[in-house]
Amino acid sequence: MRPHRDAAPTAPDARAQAYATLGKARAENFPVAPSFLPRAWRDGLMAVYGYARLVDDIGDGDLAPGGHDAVLLGLDPAAADEPLVMLDALEADLHRVFGGPGRPPRHPLLQALQPVVRAHGLTPEPFLGLIEANRQDQRVTRYATYGDLLAYCELSANPVGRLVLSLTGTSTPERIRRSDAVCTALQIVEHVQDVAEDLRRDRIYLPAQDMRRFHVAETDLKAHRAGASVRSLVAFEAERARELLDAGPPLVGSVHGRLRLLLAGFVGGGRAALRAVTAAGFDVLPGPPKPTRSGLLREVAAVLRTAPRKG
Repeated sequence: MRPHRDAAPTAPDARAQAYATLGKARAENFPVAPSFLPRAWRDGLMAVYGYARLVDDIGDGDLAPGGHDAVLLGLDPAAADEPLVMLDALEADLHRVFGGPGRPPRHPLLQALQPVVRAHGLTPEPFLGLIEANRQDQRVTRYATYGDLLAYCELSANPVGRLVLSLTGTSTPERIRRSDAVCTALQIVEHVQDVAEDLRRDRIYLPAQDMRRFHVAETDLKAHRAGASVRSLVAFEAERARELLDAGPPLVGSVHGRLRLLLAGFVGGGRAALRAVTAAGFDVLPGPPKPTRSGLLREVAAVLRTAPRKG
């Protein structure tokens, strides 16, 4: 794919693209950068979210129409329909984030990321992991075993939690271990909620080994409503996520102040989403069951009550 030689979008257009991407934070199961956090943390979390959302939108084919993101990355607008080409261009722009002052990043979301990277001494590896996960989405559409799915989550989800710990200066080996469990759980919760949507993209994140165990065929996932076998399979995967989320309260209890509230929001968001799936009778095929705001707040409060406090 040859670089696009026409003029890049104007600054207002580029900012509009960035704001549209960041606006998707409102649809997440958990609060991304709530207002009770210090301004520096909010700015850092939104910069990381903007990058992660852009990577996922490229991989999922959910970019805004018109090819503006492709142009921002130096490509022809038609490249927006070629995820692997876009991911390569995004990786090149990511290297500009970590490069010297003479090669600034092109995309406004990566321009916003650069001062955050420098202020917190972030490394490229978590950001590269997210790109590699989306490359994998272009090549792998089925997962044979739960272990295979966990390896995917190591790329697609766990880097985000590690970045949150780095941004807040709270990384330790034990917190990273518990954060990885929580992030993997949140990814599995999303997969459980989005079975129908993922299948429309010809992706299935329910392990084939588990589908055979519960006598579920791919055709069963295309139905308008889930039968007993599909519901049993969804309940099984939801329970796996619930067990991983048990790492959340000790993680929350290991930190202090407003960071406790943020991490409790992540864990509570996952639990609230699982409660919504359970309330739907594990029938996720009509669409993703979503938690209510009151349900989210109840789960966050429960996490805070049960989080062991450490000195």
